[in-house]
Amino acid sequence: MTDAQQGPGRTGTGATSAVQSVDRAVSVLEILARLGEAGVTEIAGELGVHKSTAFRLLGVLENRGLVAQAKDRGKYYLGAGVLRLAGAAAVRLDISQEGVPVCRELADELGETVNLAVPDDDAAVNIMQARGTAAVTAQDWLGRRTPLHATAGGKVFLAHMAPALREGHLSRPLRRFTEHTITRASALRGELEAVADRGFAATLEELELGLAAVAAPVRSHDGAVIAALSVSGPVYRMKADRLPALGSRTATAAAELSRRMGYGF
Repeated sequence: MTDAQQGPGRTGTGATSAVQSVDRAVSVLEILARLGEAGVTEIAGELGVHKSTAFRLLGVLENRGLVAQAKDRGKYYLGAGVLRLAGAAAVRLDISQEGVPVCRELADELGETVNLAVPDDDAAVNIMQARGTAAVTAQDWLGRRTPLHATAGGKVFLAHMAPALREGHLSRPLRRFTEHTITRASALRGELEAVADRGFAATLEELELGLAAVAAPVRSHDGAVIAALSVSGPVYRMKADRLPALGSRTATAAAELSRRMGYGF
């Protein structure tokens, strides 16, 4: 009996089918990773499905660049899209490892909280944190997603983003977190130009009252900005007149981490 024949009373069929398709697609990738290359018949046999089902799965994966076909042999193998995904995961793993000594040294020197964040669509995600001696009561930012327009690290990402993508972010309503949050796109554009020029970003009570921060870009071997190194603390210690010096020192540390990631060689 087909799904249509079973009538409208049947629920969850579409969701179950979708999950099964995803599971089979992942299985195809695992098969090709194990075998190196395989034809439709072989893949269908491994999956226990009809050849037409295997062919459809391979077609979807091929369209997304996750598999490719050797036309002369009719065999499929893992495509460049898998390398792209693996590379993105490797960057996060590598920067987490390489960032430990840099973050620790900066936190020890400045006594404040040091965070390493990576971009995640419309937010920044903190993947590492080191606390200095003066930051014993600092918030735990690890794993937290923070808005781009109201944080120092987020401003770093916006400042170095492709113009079209940046304008897409600025065209959306900018949420006000405090009276100091920049919510006008025109004002934020000017701020981002300054960030790109001086090499670091700064915020003063823009996300939370009483909190200040500076951040600088971390680059990969090809020069792309892949992370932001930031220092944050209470405004009574990180006063406005101290932010330029803190920003400059953070930029030096970010440059060291960039060097560890292969930038400049």
